[in-house]
Amino acid sequence: MTSQSDSALIAPCGGKLVDLMVPSHQIEEVKKSATKTLECSDRNACDVELLIVGGFSPERGFMQKADYDSVVATNRTTSGHLFGLPIIFDTDQSDIHSGDKVLLTYKGQDLAVLQVEEIWEPDKVLEAQGCYGTTSLEHPAVRMIATERKRFYIGGSISGLELPKRIFPCKTPKEVRSNLPSGEDVVAFQCRNPIHRAHYELFTRALHANNVSKNAVVLVHPTCGPTQQDDIPGEIRFQTYEQLAEEVDNPRIRWAYLPYSMHMAGPREALQHMIIRRNYGCTHFIIGRDMAGCKSSLTGEDFYGPYDAQNFARECAPELTMETVPSLNLVYTAEEGYVTAEHAEARGLHIKKLSGTQFRKMLRSGEEIPEWFAFRSVVDVLRAA
Repeated sequence: MTSQSDSALIAPCGGKLVDLMVPSHQIEEVKKSATKTLECSDRNACDVELLIVGGFSPERGFMQKADYDSVVATNRTTSGHLFGLPIIFDTDQSDIHSGDKVLLTYKGQDLAVLQVEEIWEPDKVLEAQGCYGTTSLEHPAVRMIATERKRFYIGGSISGLELPKRIFPCKTPKEVRSNLPSGEDVVAFQCRNPIHRAHYELFTRALHANNVSKNAVVLVHPTCGPTQQDDIPGEIRFQTYEQLAEEVDNPRIRWAYLPYSMHMAGPREALQHMIIRRNYGCTHFIIGRDMAGCKSSLTGEDFYGPYDAQNFARECAPELTMETVPSLNLVYTAEEGYVTAEHAEARGLHIKKLSGTQFRKMLRSGEEIPEWFAFRSVVDVLRAA
């Protein structure tokens, strides 16, 4: 069992939580040192925030080409640290050069100053194949790097000025850690959709897994950055989480939001999430079938096998001094409520099902949503939206 010491939480990756925020009395001086300005995309802003607050510890800036190449090819930086996906800043501006200091802005805010150490034109085909296992534009991240990301990538250290103002108020790793129990395991639950009854059953039952300490807590940590186009918008998801956090009075649940943009990268994404959650103080990570997977919109076929992410995460976990908690395959039965599918089959129980498509249809038509499927407060938010 992965346990924390009595006096401290699990150490961040690299041993120390990175903090790139400039002291308040130096902000104007650092800002004035920049001679050029670049506006962040939504994805850039998420990466800037996670770099500043240490969510990407031990990284201290956007990756230079050597680290970028290494992560694409081997999911490790040149220093040997595990890392799932490269962290870069993209631009179409050809007048950015090594040595420049660039002010990074976002929706009227001055977020950081980037000390440019390298700028290059990447091979996006190699990036797609290495990171996502495919070059098909049917994969949302392949389509993103091909059509959204710009021509050049910039690597360099950053100095933080201000964190993005968001609908989702994102606690820093330091703030999350301050609310975690010392000496106990912390189980991370990642999601990018509203939480329904099955999700709640899943992450509360994970607290009773064999490799989790008796008084462990679960950190429900939804991502709030860009995700798949057909996912429920962030503002609506945020409202469902806030409603549920108020409704569910469970002292073993902690809630926070993560400023991260999804890539739907399957195994690589699972590794990235584990690294980030360790930096937020988590010792365990719940990982389900086909985690962060996606399908071709043409063929409907999955880009990854159902257990690829689980298996890869399990391989990486010892090096991260973390443990994985496989997601239970829960079903709802008329006789016993939520049980594992194996238990239901062995007992011959009657399973009730409601697909996502059916759920959305019932929402639109005003039909009553069964409470075994979704929390009434979550349904009310979704229906109002």
